[in-house]
Amino acid sequence: MSDSKGDRPTGALLMGRPFGVPVYVTPTWFLIAALITWLFGGQIDVLLPGLGKTRYLVALFFALAFYGSVLVHELAHTLVALRLSLPVRRIQLQFFGGVSEIEKEAETAGREFWLAFAGPLLSLLLGGVFLLGLSLVRPATVPGVLLAALMLSNFVVAAFNLLPGLPLDGGRILRAVVWRVTGNAMTGTLAAAWAGRLLALAVLIGMPAWTAYQGVDQSVATTLIDAALGAVLAAIIWNGAGGSLRIARLREHLPELRARSLTRPAVGVEADTPLAEALRRVEAAGARGLVILDGGGEPAALVREHAVRAIPEHRRPWTAAGAVARELEPGLRIPADLAGEELLDTLRATPAAEYLVVEADGTMLGVLAAVDVEQAFALAMAGHSPVPAASNA
Repeated sequence: MSDSKGDRPTGALLMGRPFGVPVYVTPTWFLIAALITWLFGGQIDVLLPGLGKTRYLVALFFALAFYGSVLVHELAHTLVALRLSLPVRRIQLQFFGGVSEIEKEAETAGREFWLAFAGPLLSLLLGGVFLLGLSLVRPATVPGVLLAALMLSNFVVAAFNLLPGLPLDGGRILRAVVWRVTGNAMTGTLAAAWAGRLLALAVLIGMPAWTAYQGVDQSVATTLIDAALGAVLAAIIWNGAGGSLRIARLREHLPELRARSLTRPAVGVEADTPLAEALRRVEAAGARGLVILDGGGEPAALVREHAVRAIPEHRRPWTAAGAVARELEPGLRIPADLAGEELLDTLRATPAAEYLVVEADGTMLGVLAAVDVEQAFALAMAGHSPVPAASNA
């Protein structure tokens, strides 16, 4: 896994690499940890009034232990994903819990079910462990209060995550069930995403309504906090459901993203060919790519389009085509049959503006421009079929 700044969330701290997967704590986590410490500290003052200011240290310990439980929840997803050979980019602990960024979808409904259910199952087991521990201590003590709070919080985390709507684990379970029944993964995603949006509306309306139902004992501050948390949580669920739907539609169109259909026809020239003459041959052939050939007629370098544009026209007759070319490295030569996620993964491994596309026997097919892939990817994101590069000429 990469530990580069580009892979690290903005402002996040790397806490470790369990099972080789980086775990980051985002800045928003500190906000919720402070809020939990403040709110739980007030509750401890009622339950254990003799602690004084020490109650906030106990509350801080609970906040840390609670997020430790959240990390265990996410590690359960991660372990199942790794067992299913699904790469996990990273785990993030943030404002409303955590997220395991699994880079590929499960191949079957059954695998999707277990991948989703692993987290809530571990939270239920942790809640059971804390319940067992609670039976071994006195309730009106610091250990008793902490164990009771951790038991309750893990059961709540499990119950909340099992709610049937994306992006929650319960939504993925619903997706797996509908997928299994219909035989169509996209149908499962649609059902779970719309269930997630309905759930978001229920949270938005339900949290303040429940507070109002509690009666006059609730303070204005408590009512406002519940309404604000409900709105934030509803927005997260709504956006997560929409994001899941967009990703599913993207994955549906990704197989149409093929190196062969996006490849630009290319012309081969020797390195000492004047650039003006090389461009004339490209235009005459109706091509859009330019490849430098070695003495044996084999591709040796790719002429960089942006470098050509930087050469004024009056200098092009005196500039050799090889002067604006990039030598062919191993990662710049890609098979014509690459498609979908495999194509994107190959391009990410060696970032470049142009790639040489070759047939299975090694013969040159043409040049693949990164800009064409980006445009096709944007079309796929919008739910449209990618347009072959030749149609953009």
